[in-house]
Amino acid sequence: MTENDRHNSKFVEYLNFLIVERGLSKNTIDAYRRDLSAFTTYLETVHRELLEIDPLILEGYVSLLRSMDKSESSIARAVVSIRNCLDFYARESKTINPIKEFKPPKSAQRLPKALSIEEVNKLIDATTVSDDAGSIRNRALVELLYATGARISEIVSLNLSDVSKLEGEEVLSVRLSGKGGKVRVVPVGRFAQTAIDQYVVRVRPSQAKLNEQALFVNERGTRLSRQTMWKIISSAADSAGIDHIVSPHSLRHSFATHLLDGGADVRVVQELLGHSSVTTTQIYTLVTIDKLRENYSQAHPRARE
Repeated sequence: MTENDRHNSKFVEYLNFLIVERGLSKNTIDAYRRDLSAFTTYLETVHRELLEIDPLILEGYVSLLRSMDKSESSIARAVVSIRNCLDFYARESKTINPIKEFKPPKSAQRLPKALSIEEVNKLIDATTVSDDAGSIRNRALVELLYATGARISEIVSLNLSDVSKLEGEEVLSVRLSGKGGKVRVVPVGRFAQTAIDQYVVRVRPSQAKLNEQALFVNERGTRLSRQTMWKIISSAADSAGIDHIVSPHSLRHSFATHLLDGGADVRVVQELLGHSSVTTTQIYTLVTIDKLRENYSQAHPRARE
């Protein structure tokens, strides 16, 4: 048994609970596993067991993480992972969680980096280097990411059957499976719909392997990977001359910011993004408020020195 296996065996019951009862995504489960495994290693150095910790032990661990230059958001996530795990075992054993009141460090809210509308247009245009199959697919991919604000994991897992028109409607929609298995239906705008139609009609039939369900496929006819999608967008950003890092998540940020800039209700944007709490969506409103302040200070005669 490896060291990681030995560590993970200590809280396998809790991880199974998160998978079965809470329905958390694989990425979230992996994050919990990493946080708990790292904390178990620390406990071995201070000769404590997982179920024997107290606030002082956790404070020492937080100090250690800071000394390792971990970000405050990473430290906060680790504290929540540990506290939630102890909550679970306390309920199981009908005892009190000794760190129940331990507060994770507050990290400053980072405003998401959104592309300008001009940059989005340049990015999309940069995917179409020719009229070949790859360009048609790549344009459809980028158009769909921006049109729906979907996470890259949601686009990777999209099947052809998830793309449809609602009964009696002309608007294309996609069924996205988000975090925790939550499903939402998001409409697709005209530009993205045209790009998807082009790809599905002209390219996918000749590329996809028999019985392949994935919407986006690679040259081998199988599901396009997350890594390849990253490369497609990064390459398009380079070709478009965008001088900062652009990722699939940049398009999600841009989707939310541009909707709010255009006057969309924050609750509607919350539903489209698949956020469980409107508080998460409200981070994007800070971006638009900053823009308003900047425009105000530049335009109002009594706002300038």
